[in-house]
Amino acid sequence: MFLFISIFLGYVFGCIHGSQIIGKYKNIDIKNEGVKNAGASNTTILLGWKYGIIVGIIDIFKATFAVLAVLYLAEYFSIPQEAKTLYVYVTVLFVIIGHNFPITMKFQGGKGTASLVGSLLIIDWKIAVIGIGVLLLVSLLTDYLVIGVLFMYIAFFVSTFVLYDVIPEIIAGILLILSFLKHLENYRRIINKDERKISSMFKKKAS
Repeated sequence: MFLFISIFLGYVFGCIHGSQIIGKYKNIDIKNEGVKNAGASNTTILLGWKYGIIVGIIDIFKATFAVLAVLYLAEYFSIPQEAKTLYVYVTVLFVIIGHNFPITMKFQGGKGTASLVGSLLIIDWKIAVIGIGVLLLVSLLTDYLVIGVLFMYIAFFVSTFVLYDVIPEIIAGILLILSFLKHLENYRRIINKDERKISSMFKKKAS
């Protein structure tokens, strides 16, 4: 029963899309404009960094609140600590599945980066420091957010492998593979030198 609760809450929170909220406010279909991604980076490209930050905050903290809700219920139902870790990882998995494949957007959502960041903030402070640190460092060094994202997922997988049991490891591996597949077009654009660099995105003024 509690597994179903984790899946349900994760997916429902995941379907709350910052880009969809801002898109309705600005009367623009962010998913089908720019680089055709319903996330903070495409919002920044289309509307400027201020709106990109708003979308990022929504997509980050929906994951945080989803995990907090599951932890609260786990405490209420006296779920053992080891089981709590499992349910947290299941929740994270389905937040990102909900973000990537939301029923509210005909299962065509974003790529889950901000939601993983929000998940790291609540899973374990050590994993958060490593993952977010790797994301920022690699992104700034390469000037490509997508490269930083790849290494963040790798850091998340390795950290989970070191700190937790096999099922969280499997979930972290699934998330790494899912992120890689969702970003294949970005990797192709990098090879073709068509991918937007971080520096160019922040030169776009908000409209």
